[in-house]
Amino acid sequence: MNTVRRGAAALAAAAVVLGTAAAGAASAAPSPSPSTGTLPSGLYGTKDPTYDGVWRQSLAFLAQRGTGYQPADRAVDWLLGQQCADGSFASYRADVSQPCDAKTMRDTNATAVAVQALRAVRGQAAAPEAIDKAVKAGSDWLRSVQNKDGGWGYGVGGASDANSTSVVVGALAAIGVRPVSFTSAEGRTPYDALLTFALPCSDKEGAGAFAYQPDKTGKLLANADATAAATLAGLGKSVVATKASPEQPPTCTDLSKPTVERAALNGASYLSKALAKTGHLTLPPMPGATDTTEQPDIGNTADAVVALAAAGAAKETEPALAWLEKNSAAWAKEGGPAAYAQLILAARATDTDPREFGTADLVEQLNATGPAPKTPDTSASSTSDEAGSGFDVWWIIGIGTLVGVGVGFLVSGRKK
Repeated sequence: MNTVRRGAAALAAAAVVLGTAAAGAASAAPSPSPSTGTLPSGLYGTKDPTYDGVWRQSLAFLAQRGTGYQPADRAVDWLLGQQCADGSFASYRADVSQPCDAKTMRDTNATAVAVQALRAVRGQAAAPEAIDKAVKAGSDWLRSVQNKDGGWGYGVGGASDANSTSVVVGALAAIGVRPVSFTSAEGRTPYDALLTFALPCSDKEGAGAFAYQPDKTGKLLANADATAAATLAGLGKSVVATKASPEQPPTCTDLSKPTVERAALNGASYLSKALAKTGHLTLPPMPGATDTTEQPDIGNTADAVVALAAAGAAKETEPALAWLEKNSAAWAKEGGPAAYAQLILAARATDTDPREFGTADLVEQLNATGPAPKTPDTSASSTSDEAGSGFDVWWIIGIGTLVGVGVGFLVSGRKK
């Protein structure tokens, strides 16, 4: 992980690859097609889920677990039913009564975020063994489609990109698997791939940022969305990251021998400077658009807040957080489950109460988009934090080359 901001890009990508949306399958009760006007009762949101069904469901789970709720059993069952027999997930499969086939557009982003979400709900699930099986199958599939450079693209065989690779790293963090152990046949790790997208501090326009992918000429161009995602991944974290301590102002420093954590901290430096200008990130103009007025990018701003808090720069998030509290309500209402989840995760990362986010109760609003979750319990928050806890132990102990750089603390993200 779609996060709301990437839904349009996902639609375009699907149109290019397939021309039309492919309906796949797995082994569970049929789910009505969006064209019928009736959506599965376990699915979050009311809009067409063709391009983001699994993504928004998974983000909703992560946000609910982070606020003490356990999703309803039928919501968990719906997500489990979306999985193909080989462990992969598509963005959404309207009819799961037929097995996945060659036409099923398997999605690394959806698979990774579903693995993370299922792991998060395991502790309170009715059938934890089924979740364990699904999580293992999903991670095994991700390993099987890893690119030679150690990364992942959105689709199987697609060129690696920073966002997709970062979403997978977040999933590995959630299940306690070391990304350095996830190597391609050529011996490359996800971190090797991420470093190829990092811009040096000497770059005048994008010092410390990450690119989504090199452009046609091989040049790296700063991308705030990719930077937020890669900053989290480089620090060994995902979208459920919490505030790191102690605080450390973000700086950009090039090392003679680059490390992924240093690149992540450089990414935090880029994000803090980008947010300092207006309190929010901006959307680039659409290709061919006559109106080049920059529009606020609310989703990426929320993701940047999580990344900065994870890097120990929570103080630098304060203007952006205040801006989000004042300006995100209409966007979240339009975006639905994934949008509410992004804001909740940003609030959680900065120790802000998501029930009093400006004038909004984000938790109540998210819960209202799907089947009523189970009553909060005292173990839920710690269960949500498992996404980082097991990973932190090996991170601190096993990556000696990174310790000297400083240890710091999602997605969001989805198709680009």
